[in-house]
Amino acid sequence: MTPVRKLVLLGTGLIGGSFALALKRVRLVQHVVGVGRNPDNLARAIELNVIDVATADAAEAVVDADLVLLATPVGQMGALMQRIAPHLAPGCLVTDGGSTKQDVCALFRENLPEHLAWCVPGHPIAGSDLSGAAAAQYGLFEGRRVVLTPLAETDPASTARIEALWQQCGAVVHTMQAAQHDGVFAAVSHMPHLLAFAYMNTVLARADADTCLEFAASGFRDFTRIAGSHPDMWRDIALANRSALLQDLKSCAAQLQQVIALVEAEDRDGMTDYFAQASKARVAWGNRKR
Repeated sequence: MTPVRKLVLLGTGLIGGSFALALKRVRLVQHVVGVGRNPDNLARAIELNVIDVATADAAEAVVDADLVLLATPVGQMGALMQRIAPHLAPGCLVTDGGSTKQDVCALFRENLPEHLAWCVPGHPIAGSDLSGAAAAQYGLFEGRRVVLTPLAETDPASTARIEALWQQCGAVVHTMQAAQHDGVFAAVSHMPHLLAFAYMNTVLARADADTCLEFAASGFRDFTRIAGSHPDMWRDIALANRSALLQDLKSCAAQLQQVIALVEAEDRDGMTDYFAQASKARVAWGNRKR
């Protein structure tokens, strides 16, 4: 497989950094340029051999690149696409790691209209509550799914190249329509994060919050882990996937109302049945994922 001669990371953190490290490990990238606004993070990325060169200038960075990965929060991508558009060489592949896809597809069409044959929107499903270059790791994508949502204008050869690179990182690649992607991930990724934020704030609003946190143990830790995720990124995701997310949040609110009614009525059999349905499904899912 032909190595990437020059990879540019627009955003040098967990996803971009881990992608670069994985390609370095299999010797499929020759030179990695990291772009970011935090000099300390970029310096750390060089120190850890995540990138070879650092810059704050996205336009300068993409000159002569053959692969660009947009690995910033979705809300920053439009401005970055505008900045790099005049400087992309024909044939330079542009992909992203955004958690929403309909909005990113629209951004590609709006900002890179002459480059769409080489644009391959994507979503590596390998998040973490950690961020920054120090969070990057070689094996982050091993056995993880990556979803690609090619545009109608995307050259199939571009999609095949990006798919092959992700596979070399150890990922299992799937292709979906952008709308289907956003509906699925509203339910299984975006909503859990918002629920974790909401639950954490519920505890913090208690008069005895400090005491509650002092006695919190594994259940609290497991449920709230993702509440430590990057606030700006999850704000952008919630706004970008607003329609699908609101449907699922309202459905969840209805389920909470059902639980409230069961508890208020002291309905022992009803609670047992309700909890058992969820428990059985969760155990089955956990066994299937092993």
